[in-house]
Amino acid sequence: MPDTATPEPAQSESPWPSLRDRQRERALKREAVLRTAARIFNEKGFHATSLDEVAERLNVTKPTLYYYVDSKDEILFECVRTGLEMVRAGIDEVARTGGSAADKLVACMRAYARVVTMDFGACVIRVGEDPLPPDSRRKLRRLKAEIDREFRSLIASGVEDGSLAPCDPRIAAFTIAGALSWIGRWYRPDGPLGADEAIERCIAVLADGIIAGPRGRRQARRASADAPKREAGRARR
Repeated sequence: MPDTATPEPAQSESPWPSLRDRQRERALKREAVLRTAARIFNEKGFHATSLDEVAERLNVTKPTLYYYVDSKDEILFECVRTGLEMVRAGIDEVARTGGSAADKLVACMRAYARVVTMDFGACVIRVGEDPLPPDSRRKLRRLKAEIDREFRSLIASGVEDGSLAPCDPRIAAFTIAGALSWIGRWYRPDGPLGADEAIERCIAVLADGIIAGPRGRRQARRASADAPKREAGRARR
């Protein structure tokens, strides 16, 4: 009599995801928690934001959030750290390219400005590290100082190679960072300017100035030449 028994199906794989898949899924969900919180922080401020509101936007319960983060302070720290690391990554990428120091400076300005139009970058500008405990503030300010040093170094190199006008690298770096950071406050995705257009217009003002022709160049030279005299005058007071 022929064997008509149905063959046993092949052993199926485990219905549970692998460790790697679980880790990837957890990382994606944690990023969703951070990004959602960053958006609310940017809209309402840190102190006016509750974890209940973050959970509601994510359609989860508040206890679920604690599987991914320990506290609201940790969320803000990670949001600001991520924004600063994004800026640093952009600067590092520019450093691997060729071109003059001025070319690299403009590319770094573009990278910085692009980040501050995004959720985590805007959180650096609109909220920052001030609401956090002292140790967290120190860690984040060290990252900010590293970015500032990169800008100062590029500006000093540009003055040295002649691609930038003579200037005080410290003041120039503060001015550039301040102007670019402000994009993170006024830029709105639903506004009249797209992110790229807003960034390019701001960089054009910073790179080319707003006083036309020789007068602008004379003004820049005069300001640079007068700077040591002003410093000496302040030192005598």
